[in-house]
Amino acid sequence: MESDLESVLFTEEQIRIRAKELADEISRDYQGRDLVLISILKGGIIFLADLSRLLTIPHSYDMVGASSYGARTSSSGHVIITKDVDVPLKDRDILLIEDIYDSGNTLFVVRELLDVHTPRSVEICAFLWKEKKERVREIPVKYIGFQIPDVFVVGYGLDYNQKYRNLPCIGILKKEMYT
Repeated sequence: MESDLESVLFTEEQIRIRAKELADEISRDYQGRDLVLISILKGGIIFLADLSRLLTIPHSYDMVGASSYGARTSSSGHVIITKDVDVPLKDRDILLIEDIYDSGNTLFVVRELLDVHTPRSVEICAFLWKEKKERVREIPVKYIGFQIPDVFVVGYGLDYNQKYRNLPCIGILKKEMYT
Protein backbone atom coordinates (compact mmCIF):
# COMPACT_ATOMS: atom_id res chain seq x y z
CA MET A 1 0.00 0.00 0.00
CA GLU A 2 2.89 2.38 0.62
CA SER A 3 3.68 2.04 -3.10
CA ASP A 4 0.42 3.98 -3.70
CA LEU A 5 1.99 7.01 -2.01
CA GLU A 6 3.64 9.84 -3.90
CA SER A 7 5.70 10.60 -0.78
CA VAL A 8 5.74 10.13 2.98
CA LEU A 9 5.26 13.34 4.96
CA PHE A 10 5.64 11.83 8.44
CA THR A 11 7.11 8.47 9.41
CA GLU A 12 5.81 6.20 12.13
CA GLU A 13 8.67 7.37 14.37
CA GLN A 14 7.92 11.07 13.79
CA ILE A 15 4.26 10.43 14.58
CA ARG A 16 5.14 8.56 17.78
CA ILE A 17 7.41 11.38 18.98
CA ARG A 18 4.86 14.11 18.20
CA ALA A 19 2.00 12.19 19.85
CA LYS A 20 4.11 11.90 23.03
CA GLU A 21 4.87 15.64 22.98
CA LEU A 22 1.15 16.44 22.62
CA ALA A 23 0.23 14.00 25.41
CA ASP A 24 2.76 15.61 27.74
CA GLU A 25 1.38 19.09 27.02
CA ILE A 26 -2.24 17.98 27.42
CA SER A 27 -1.40 16.12 30.66
CA ARG A 28 0.10 19.32 32.10
CA ASP A 29 -2.78 21.54 30.92
CA TYR A 30 -5.55 19.24 32.20
CA GLN A 31 -3.98 18.12 35.48
CA GLY A 32 -6.71 17.91 38.15
CA ARG A 33 -9.55 18.43 35.65
CA ASP A 34 -12.34 16.10 34.52
CA LEU A 35 -11.07 15.42 30.98
CA VAL A 36 -13.05 13.62 28.29
CA LEU A 37 -11.46 12.99 24.91
CA ILE A 38 -14.00 12.93 22.10
CA SER A 39 -12.77 11.56 18.78
CA ILE A 40 -14.43 12.06 15.44
CA LEU A 41 -14.95 8.71 13.74
CA LYS A 42 -13.46 7.05 11.86
CA GLY A 43 -10.24 8.87 11.10
CA GLY A 44 -9.42 10.03 14.61
CA ILE A 45 -9.55 6.69 16.44
CA ILE A 46 -5.92 5.70 15.85
CA PHE A 47 -4.69 9.07 17.14
CA LEU A 48 -7.18 8.86 20.04
CA ALA A 49 -5.88 5.40 21.03
CA ASP A 50 -2.25 6.50 20.94
CA LEU A 51 -2.93 9.77 22.74
CA SER A 52 -5.04 8.10 25.42
CA ARG A 53 -2.27 5.60 26.22
CA LEU A 54 0.32 8.39 26.40
CA LEU A 55 -1.63 10.69 28.75
CA THR A 56 -0.45 10.61 32.35
CA ILE A 57 -3.70 11.89 33.87
CA PRO A 58 -7.08 10.26 34.47
CA HIS A 59 -9.49 10.73 31.58
CA SER A 60 -12.28 9.04 29.70
CA TYR A 61 -13.17 9.04 26.03
CA ASP A 62 -16.00 8.61 23.59
CA MET A 63 -16.63 9.05 19.90
CA VAL A 64 -18.80 11.14 17.62
CA GLY A 65 -19.59 10.00 14.11
CA ALA A 66 -19.41 12.66 11.40
CA SER A 67 -18.69 12.51 7.70
CA SER A 68 -18.12 15.06 4.96
CA TYR A 69 -15.80 13.27 2.51
CA GLY A 70 -17.44 9.99 1.45
CA ALA A 71 -15.40 8.59 -1.47
CA ARG A 72 -14.00 12.03 -2.36
CA THR A 73 -10.63 13.70 -1.82
CA SER A 74 -12.09 16.95 -0.52
CA SER A 75 -14.91 17.86 1.82
CA SER A 76 -18.36 17.83 0.25
CA GLY A 77 -19.31 20.76 2.46
CA HIS A 78 -22.22 18.76 3.88
CA VAL A 79 -21.59 17.20 7.30
CA ILE A 80 -23.65 14.25 8.47
CA ILE A 81 -23.68 13.33 12.19
CA THR A 82 -23.88 9.54 12.40
CA LYS A 83 -23.30 9.08 16.15
CA ASP A 84 -23.65 11.28 19.24
CA VAL A 85 -21.67 10.75 22.45
CA ASP A 86 -22.78 8.21 25.02
CA VAL A 87 -20.98 9.56 28.10
CA PRO A 88 -22.34 12.51 30.10
CA LEU A 89 -20.46 15.73 29.25
CA LYS A 90 -22.21 18.27 31.47
CA ASP A 91 -19.66 20.42 33.36
CA ARG A 92 -16.73 18.33 32.07
CA ASP A 93 -13.66 19.46 30.11
CA ILE A 94 -13.79 18.18 26.55
CA LEU A 95 -10.85 17.78 24.20
CA LEU A 96 -12.14 17.12 20.71
CA ILE A 97 -9.69 14.86 18.85
CA GLU A 98 -9.66 15.41 15.08
CA ASP A 99 -7.55 13.65 12.50
CA ILE A 100 -7.28 16.63 10.13
CA TYR A 101 -8.42 20.25 10.23
CA ASP A 102 -9.27 20.93 6.61
CA SER A 103 -12.36 22.96 5.63
CA GLY A 104 -13.50 23.44 9.24
CA ASN A 105 -17.03 22.25 8.44
CA THR A 106 -16.86 19.00 10.40
CA LEU A 107 -15.26 20.62 13.44
CA PHE A 108 -17.85 23.41 13.43
CA VAL A 109 -20.81 20.99 13.33
CA VAL A 110 -19.33 18.61 15.94
CA ARG A 111 -18.41 21.52 18.21
CA GLU A 112 -22.03 22.74 18.07
CA LEU A 113 -23.22 19.22 18.90
CA LEU A 114 -20.92 19.04 21.93
CA ASP A 115 -22.04 22.47 23.16
CA VAL A 116 -25.60 21.09 23.43
CA HIS A 117 -24.27 18.77 26.17
CA THR A 118 -23.19 21.85 28.25
CA PRO A 119 -19.58 20.91 28.97
CA ARG A 120 -17.38 23.15 31.15
CA SER A 121 -14.99 23.67 28.23
CA VAL A 122 -14.30 22.42 24.71
CA GLU A 123 -10.88 22.61 23.08
CA ILE A 124 -9.62 21.00 19.88
CA CYS A 125 -6.60 18.82 19.19
CA ALA A 126 -6.02 18.24 15.46
CA PHE A 127 -3.39 15.73 14.49
CA LEU A 128 -2.96 17.47 11.12
CA TRP A 129 -3.60 21.12 10.32
CA LYS A 130 -3.91 21.63 6.57
CA GLU A 131 -2.63 24.95 5.28
CA LYS A 132 -5.47 26.56 3.32
CA LYS A 133 -5.75 29.96 1.65
CA GLU A 134 -9.38 30.07 2.76
CA ARG A 135 -11.34 27.84 5.09
CA VAL A 136 -15.10 27.51 5.08
CA ARG A 137 -15.04 27.72 8.90
CA GLU A 138 -12.18 29.05 11.00
CA ILE A 139 -12.14 27.16 14.29
CA PRO A 140 -9.56 27.74 17.06
CA VAL A 141 -7.33 24.68 17.44
CA LYS A 142 -5.40 24.54 20.72
CA TYR A 143 -3.16 21.55 19.96
CA ILE A 144 -1.71 20.78 16.52
CA GLY A 145 0.30 17.69 15.69
CA PHE A 146 1.70 18.68 12.31
CA GLN A 147 1.01 21.36 9.71
CA ILE A 148 0.77 20.07 6.15
CA PRO A 149 0.39 21.66 2.72
CA ASP A 150 -2.98 21.59 0.97
CA VAL A 151 -2.56 18.03 -0.37
CA PHE A 152 -4.60 14.84 -0.04
CA VAL A 153 -3.08 12.60 2.62
CA VAL A 154 -3.77 9.10 3.91
CA GLY A 155 -2.49 6.88 6.69
CA TYR A 156 -2.64 6.82 10.49
CA GLY A 157 -6.45 6.70 10.37
CA LEU A 158 -6.96 8.90 7.31
CA ASP A 159 -8.43 7.16 4.31
CA TYR A 160 -9.43 7.33 0.70
CA ASN A 161 -12.62 5.37 0.09
CA GLN A 162 -12.10 3.45 3.39
CA LYS A 163 -8.58 2.30 2.41
CA TYR A 164 -5.10 3.25 3.71
CA ARG A 165 -6.20 3.93 7.31
CA ASN A 166 -3.83 1.22 8.54
CA LEU A 167 -0.66 2.80 7.12
CA PRO A 168 1.66 3.67 10.03
CA CYS A 169 2.81 6.86 8.28
CA ILE A 170 1.15 9.94 6.77
CA GLY A 171 1.64 10.13 3.02
CA ILE A 172 0.44 11.93 -0.06
CA LEU A 173 -1.68 9.56 -2.15
CA LYS A 174 -0.71 9.33 -5.83
CA LYS A 175 -3.31 11.08 -7.98
CA GLU A 176 -3.79 8.01 -10.18
CA MET A 177 -5.13 6.17 -7.12
CA TYR A 178 -8.19 8.43 -6.98
CA THR A 179 -8.69 9.92 -10.45
